[in-house]
Amino acid sequence: MDDVAARTQGRVGANGIELAYEAFGQTGDPAIVLVMGWATQMIAWPDELCEALATRGHFVVRFDNRDTGASTHLEHVPPPPLGEVLTRRRRPPYTIGDMADDVAALLDGLGLASVHLVGASMGGFIAQTVALRHPGRVRSLTLMMTSTGSLRVGLAKPRVYARLLRREVISGREAAVASAVETFRLIGSRGYPFDEAHVREVAGRSWDRGFDPAGSLRQLEATVTQPNRTAALRQITVPALVIHGLADPLVGPSGGLALARAIPGCRFIGYPGMGHDLPRPLWPEFVEQITALAARGERDRQHGAVSG
Repeated sequence: MDDVAARTQGRVGANGIELAYEAFGQTGDPAIVLVMGWATQMIAWPDELCEALATRGHFVVRFDNRDTGASTHLEHVPPPPLGEVLTRRRRPPYTIGDMADDVAALLDGLGLASVHLVGASMGGFIAQTVALRHPGRVRSLTLMMTSTGSLRVGLAKPRVYARLLRREVISGREAAVASAVETFRLIGSRGYPFDEAHVREVAGRSWDRGFDPAGSLRQLEATVTQPNRTAALRQITVPALVIHGLADPLVGPSGGLALARAIPGCRFIGYPGMGHDLPRPLWPEFVEQITALAARGERDRQHGAVSG
């Protein structure tokens, strides 16, 4: 197991920036690339989940999006005022499409022609866009706690908007950890035990790796200006799965259901009690669902090669 799930890390040039990544498993195995959400670093994909995917015969890659963690931060771009972000008063410094192109460039840098793509929250917006802009790079698509980009579905609860858009100054590591605990008590999975130790550990490591409120605002600007992809999603032909918490207060389940309706042949799995996080008791289930979909993608790819 230690050999199969061995971890490597590095940085690659991608789309004019550098992306930090970590990989688990053997490079020759079918690749799974994990795309994380807004203001969240790659380490929010739990080590245990990544290792479990690797032991199931996959080369697993997680990475920091631009403006997070150890990847390039666009420090030369002033952070937008929050009011302008929410009212879309200006053109964002980059878009969800640019972040999707980052993923394609990451694959180039790692020598991966095509992969099984998994996106959570904003990472789901990015993963959908990769599948639309670079369809040949995606073998299967798993979308977790995310939506179509339509303003009519996947809406957050008012209490969540109030918390996440609250102006606060984080003065140090302990304050950052406390803020993360408060946030995940609000948006997390109320149907499962609150894993405060895990939240604190990830939040502390995230502070150490590169806490960047300005980068979070730039990512938010990309998110709120994304297009409605509902019609375009009908072009996706690879095996697809939507995983959504039925108690998600940040991206309502209607967002995931809309995705599943829009993507041909897509399956929806809703988990009662799951919010906007990855509750530990569901990690084995996530591994099962992701690897089962990947296996289907591999079968379809082999069948296509034989038929062609």
